[in-house]
Amino acid sequence: MSAFNQTSLAAADPQSLVAEADAAVVTIGSARAAIGQLIYGQEQVIERVLVTLLSGGHGLLVGVPGLAKTKLVETLGTVLGLDERRVQFTPDLMPSDILGSEVMDQDAEGRRAFRFVKGPIFAQLLMADEINRASPRTQSALLQAMQEYHVTIAGQRYDLPAPFHVLATQNPLEQEGTYPLPEAQLDRFMLQIDVLYPDIEAERRMLFETTGSGDATATRVMDAAGLRALQQLVRRLPVGESVVEAILELVRSARPGAAGDRKLAEAIAWGPGPRASQALMLAVRARALIDGRYAPSIDDVLALAEPVLQHRMSLSFAARADGETVRGVIGRLKARIG
Repeated sequence: MSAFNQTSLAAADPQSLVAEADAAVVTIGSARAAIGQLIYGQEQVIERVLVTLLSGGHGLLVGVPGLAKTKLVETLGTVLGLDERRVQFTPDLMPSDILGSEVMDQDAEGRRAFRFVKGPIFAQLLMADEINRASPRTQSALLQAMQEYHVTIAGQRYDLPAPFHVLATQNPLEQEGTYPLPEAQLDRFMLQIDVLYPDIEAERRMLFETTGSGDATATRVMDAAGLRALQQLVRRLPVGESVVEAILELVRSARPGAAGDRKLAEAIAWGPGPRASQALMLAVRARALIDGRYAPSIDDVLALAEPVLQHRMSLSFAARADGETVRGVIGRLKARIG
């Protein structure tokens, strides 16, 4: 274990940390079960969304229509006790529609003054539905908020609620009338979470549960303060030296010219920066806590490599012409440390 981690562990009471982690595991398990009562056949998606939120990050949900992405975010807001709002992104959406705007007020004596009316971004959980349908100007309105947790209107700073998370959705099929997310904004998302079709048993259960006379409702398990406490706990979990080295090797090998395999190195046009290492470091801790473990393992690094890296990489034209895919490259990079 590195000197940094040894110092951080020495400053903490191990027994207190274990007791706190045990209580957190129970709470997280209850939240996971409550979400699963309404979202069927998406266990991996639920896990990765919880990893994102426990790590204090933002998530990009990518999947075809009808896979309950919107319902998942609404359910998360209820179960976690967060103030949740939804914005449907469209080509004519303006930055002020998200951030808010100043309006002119006049009092009884005729004096006029500007008053800031907050937009939907002032929520603890913001769902940016079909984010790639908005113009780059509107998409950029989220950049400062997602990284710095405040917005600036007319030179005045307004802090966002804490915690603050953005869960954006994107349809991978329909690209007409959309604007690709710039790399700077993609990098703000901790994980890209692919939402796939449910298996047949989950879909069978869905048929009976959602077409009957009664509708299931989400149950609140925690509140915003509880989530923030869990986020602080995640940051205090120890990380072994072998896991740190695996994170560094994986992320650094995903950059152009860095992989030991020459063909693999030439296939990568651009790769992840240090923010990817930070995201993976937090995400493996959160996944370990969700699984009831006090420290992450290399298996956690391998499990989260794809959602952390796939939206932070691009392949060269020659590699794409040869049929290479980002997922395939990440799989080969994982095999080097697995």
